[in-house]
Amino acid sequence: MLAATLGAALTFGAPAALAGTAPVSPTGQAVPSAPAKAKAAAPSSQSATWVAGTRAYLVITAPGDSSAVRSAIAANGGTVFSNFDAIGVIVAHSSSAGFAATMRGVSGVQQVGATRTSDVPADAYNPALPANPAQSTTPAGEPVRADMSQIKADQAWAVTTGSASVKVGILDTGVDDQHQDLAPNFNAADSVSCAYGKPDTRAGAWRDVDTHGTHVAGTIAAAKNGKGVVGVAPGVKISAVRVAEPGNSFFFAENTICGFVWAGDHGFKVTNNSYYTDPWQFNCPDNIDQAAIIEGVKRAQEYAEGKGSLQVAAAGNENYDLAHKTTDTASPNDSTPVTRTITNACLDIPTELPGVVTVAANGTGTTKASFSNFGSGVIDVAAPGQDVYSTLPGGKYGTKSGTSMATPHVVGVAALLASTNPGITPAQLRDKLATQANDIACPSDGRCTGTTANNSFFGEGQVDALKAVGSTPPPGKYFENLGDFAINDNATVESPITVSGVSGNAPATLKVGVDIKHTYIGDLKVDLVAPDGSVYTLSNRAGGGTDNIIQTFTVNASSEVANGVWKLRVNDNASADTGKIDAWNLTF
Repeated sequence: MLAATLGAALTFGAPAALAGTAPVSPTGQAVPSAPAKAKAAAPSSQSATWVAGTRAYLVITAPGDSSAVRSAIAANGGTVFSNFDAIGVIVAHSSSAGFAATMRGVSGVQQVGATRTSDVPADAYNPALPANPAQSTTPAGEPVRADMSQIKADQAWAVTTGSASVKVGILDTGVDDQHQDLAPNFNAADSVSCAYGKPDTRAGAWRDVDTHGTHVAGTIAAAKNGKGVVGVAPGVKISAVRVAEPGNSFFFAENTICGFVWAGDHGFKVTNNSYYTDPWQFNCPDNIDQAAIIEGVKRAQEYAEGKGSLQVAAAGNENYDLAHKTTDTASPNDSTPVTRTITNACLDIPTELPGVVTVAANGTGTTKASFSNFGSGVIDVAAPGQDVYSTLPGGKYGTKSGTSMATPHVVGVAALLASTNPGITPAQLRDKLATQANDIACPSDGRCTGTTANNSFFGEGQVDALKAVGSTPPPGKYFENLGDFAINDNATVESPITVSGVSGNAPATLKVGVDIKHTYIGDLKVDLVAPDGSVYTLSNRAGGGTDNIIQTFTVNASSEVANGVWKLRVNDNASADTGKIDAWNLTF
């Protein structure tokens, strides 16, 4: 589900519905457009049970014993591939063109719908295990990344890194469980492949058939181990539920259904869903096949939620107004897309299903990422999604952009919430995700409607991990300036904070939190200027060629009156490197 200019998949022009990455080369430059992939041919090692022309169907019944319907499937030219009696959904395969119409007339059958416009691949009957890549090693060091400081995850870690009793499910292309930054938190016992719509519990079946799921996993829970990156909730456990099929990374409805049921049955407190359900970008209830897809995935989501699991999903990357749908030009993406007229009754699933938290992407700071979908009453919260650095298979790291990258930030915050609120329900998690978010006003863009507190671009606002863990600084004693102040070559800039309501003098342990984005920080002298003009040097051209000063300094300011205008002064003393004061704060 990529931005319209990027195609609809992980690689430019490829067809699968990953909800959001802009691929980058090792140098960080965008990868040029590639031709669309043709429908995958059946592997040469075909199963004896595979027949050309085999299609997959959801057969919807009342929850409970489906034995009579399963017998009718066999009697009418089909086979039962898998069944989920708890929600009344059977995944059937048939090569008969009349199978769906015949089954709709069977007693006890409520709906029947084809889940694809392409054949089920032979691999479904004898799935190959994904590769287990050789692992690279990474030098020590895990600097705090901009996305983590933006949502104050780095400050939240001082309160909690998350509980190992909280399980997070990553429904995606799989996860490289051998990665040095993921292995410490990986939960193999609850990992599975749901590709093709049937649980495959063989060891390694959950591994990544792309790079997308591994990247998502790192943002959620990369270990705090002194190397690589740190996830939002580095103390929780992650499980891989591979719902993508190999070769094309399609996420068909039966795969998603299998994943949600697995999440409910295995105690996942929250799941990450950075995709839409192929092959339809939007599923319309007036289409008999798509209506069955909506019903089947909806039942599976409700089942998972009923078992205590909250689903969080990406809004998508077409820069599309989900509250004013008019056309769909990307569907079906497993054969030949056609342009069709749609209405708001047509749903992007799972993100538009009831109960699912829908995530938009922020660009730099609190802007809307150019690619992010939006929509009044659709977007719940926002998070960083531009140029996010995280884990890649084989012990590697890299940068991706998309609502796919924003969603795991929200999942990580939800995991921290669950860690600090044992027994919290999905509904309570949804409420807390809304209340801890920081409001973002609409920019000067007519497409953004609503209030500062809740609008079509950012929903309730950008998530805040520090607030989520219940460590909001005491009112009246914490002050911050989130405005950006450019640091130009050989120039001085000041960012002010007005302090009021604090009696007496500042403390001997005044905390000065600094977030300066600047290459080659050895150029910079950084001072705290008290209201009377007294100067306290925080950093004097230290750090050499290191990038960024993200640090909390302690200053003995006990001789200064607390109330008044304090300033963070940054002096650039050389040419060639520039940056900005991104934010700073004072804690009295």
